[in-house]
Amino acid sequence: MKLSVPIAAAAAASVLAAGLILQAPPRRATTDLAIKTITIEPEPFQYRLPGEFLKNGRIADGPKQSTALSRPLEIMAYQVSAAEYAACVADGACRPADGPGTPSDLPVTGVSFHDAEAYAGWLSEKTGERWRLPTDEEWAFAAAERFSDDSLEIVETDAANPAARWIAAYRERSVGKSRDTTPKPRGTFGANGRGLIDVAGNVWEWTSTCYTRAHIDADGELTQTTENCGVRVTGGRHRGYMTSFLRDGKSGGCAAGIAPDNLGFRLVKDPAPTIAQRLLGRFSRS
Repeated sequence: MKLSVPIAAAAAASVLAAGLILQAPPRRATTDLAIKTITIEPEPFQYRLPGEFLKNGRIADGPKQSTALSRPLEIMAYQVSAAEYAACVADGACRPADGPGTPSDLPVTGVSFHDAEAYAGWLSEKTGERWRLPTDEEWAFAAAERFSDDSLEIVETDAANPAARWIAAYRERSVGKSRDTTPKPRGTFGANGRGLIDVAGNVWEWTSTCYTRAHIDADGELTQTTENCGVRVTGGRHRGYMTSFLRDGKSGGCAAGIAPDNLGFRLVKDPAPTIAQRLLGRFSRS
């Protein structure tokens, strides 16, 4: 069947327009936000899975594995500041934080997982870029030498008392540890080996990773894994597991050790989607 000239021309124009749309880079909104990021090339590292693990009815270390990210990680050098977060509040896209004021040199604190997600969405809209919370694996990789391993192997316990190991771990991570819950100006805790500032200072950082509870069999394999996304993993002086709507780390959590002094966050920037990815997304929505 032959198309009439007007119909054929219209069809060709539609195809050309669709092609231009697919090839055009994402529109960048006008913004004066200046965000410093660090790009870290992927390399193998040792990573212990987060969560609660039971073996023979007793608390056990999470499995440790050698892993590597699939692509370079671009992550904020600093935690999101109180002033940066306040801009989202002023736009009506974020709830006011419970932390102190809006000085540009203080990290935002007193924010929940949902607040951090709202900010990531707002920043993505403002910049035309793709911002999100890091996973726990990404955070651990970026934290490098400042990441605290969850292993309790150094703790001697009474084999007849399943609670002894947990209590010993709590003492190991809590007793004699200094607490200063006042948020410190950016740069107070210096840079780690990868160039990230204030990692594992007195602000714990939200990640997107859900809390899991799993059993480990005799071969070290995970069984009966249960995921609870109402609780998220936080990274700090040690791992924390915080209910997603909490804004004050001292309100409670499910980690052995000191509760987070403060809850804040930093974001990861994903690369712009390729033409193929945009095309795939276009067809998946049609």
